Amino acid sequence: MSENKLHGDAVENPRLTWDGCSVLLDINDGDRLVFSRLSAGAKLKIGNKNCSLQPLIGCPFGSFFRVENGAQGPYLSRYTPSNEGNSIQEQGDCQSKDELRDNRALVDNNKAQSLTGDAINEMRRQGASGDEIVEALIANSATFEKKTLFSQEKYRLKKQKKYAPIVLLRRPFTRSICEAYLKKYPVRIGFLRMDTLCLLLSMANVSANSDVLVVDMVGGLLTGAVAERLGGTGYVCNTYPGGSPYPMDIARIFNFGEEICKRIVRSPLADLFSVQTEKSKVSSHNGDSCSMEIESNEQISSTAGTEEVSLASENMMSDLIPETTYSVERKSSKSAKLGEKAPHEIFSLWKENGFTSLIIAAPELDTWSLVKKILPLLSNSAPFAIYHQYLQPLATCMNNLQVGKMAVGLQISEPWLREYQVLPSRTHPCMQMNGFGGYILSGTKICTNN
Repeated sequence: MSENKLHGDAVENPRLTWDGCSVLLDINDGDRLVFSRLSAGAKLKIGNKNCSLQPLIGCPFGSFFRVENGAQGPYLSRYTPSNEGNSIQEQGDCQSKDELRDNRALVDNNKAQSLTGDAINEMRRQGASGDEIVEALIANSATFEKKTLFSQEKYRLKKQKKYAPIVLLRRPFTRSICEAYLKKYPVRIGFLRMDTLCLLLSMANVSANSDVLVVDMVGGLLTGAVAERLGGTGYVCNTYPGGSPYPMDIARIFNFGEEICKRIVRSPLADLFSVQTEKSKVSSHNGDSCSMEIESNEQISSTAGTEEVSLASENMMSDLIPETTYSVERKSSKSAKLGEKAPHEIFSLWKENGFTSLIIAAPELDTWSLVKKILPLLSNSAPFAIYHQYLQPLATCMNNLQVGKMAVGLQISEPWLREYQVLPSRTHPCMQMNGFGGYILSGTKICTNN
């Protein structure tokens, strides 16, 4: 009874977590990103400690947690960060101008710290918190007082991440999911950057009550992003050439409700062609055989079964999805009924009106061969946007569309994004950032008299 009440409260207040929801755990300010499904038995390994995720259930997104040592072992406790560190840092920047201390005389010979590892372990056995261990390390450091205030802050932060890690409970939505996968496993999403994904949705004019046709070979990220923007209106049709659908496990992390899940459907290209006209039924057999040629050998082997691909990807992504949450995630994904086959009534609607938008992110397929077959499924004046990691496939497709007079307003865009570090007296572009975001071919489909 209490679990049902808790789930009902979470539905009424989506800002709170509930039993069975997916969360993104940000450990030590982005040092480690983990997707997990909350349950009473789920655990997360932080350092060398296994902590239960049950304290996270019922907490608002954006909460901070810290690993504490209890009588029954380590556990996650609610933590409220203070702004004292920022004020001290700002004061230190002002004071450092008057001080003449620097780090030139310091020698890193591993002799400055007098507190041994055995002493730290003894403090842990006595129940010392992470903050107490950090303060003890600072007190027993012979060079801490000789460092600049900036170096002292870096030293404190480094020890805090090791002995008192902080976990941020983040909501899994398009931006957080895309940034996490791009940082830890970019190949899974085809190196699709967040600004590129936003540009794809904008150029395809994805809005309420749209019927969007999607070719998603980036793990389901594109399908989930479109469904999130539609917000339970319209439909997202995830199509694929051949007989094996592409995995869309990432779309299950979005915590979609039943209404949004019903709007996410799947259909092979052969079925979409078969409902157009009697002539298209005849040509669909040729299109189906050609679509098998489009699909690369690597894709055929990788899509032999959705379950096999899911297990293989999860084993390679140990930092993104903990092993203890596999069984929980599979049970929840079955009940979500996400990506079922489109009903016949919707097929009739698409046959009469066509799709309002088209988005393609299929880096392993031949772009022009796929666009040539899928473009007639759109309604006239419908926008489309195609993502590819490289320029040449899009340039070839653009030239063929111009020669065949199949679309207007064609353009190839290269997104550009620069990330800045914003700190007092130290604001500058980040030293390490992703400087390449792929290319996007966009345009508008026109009526052709063939």
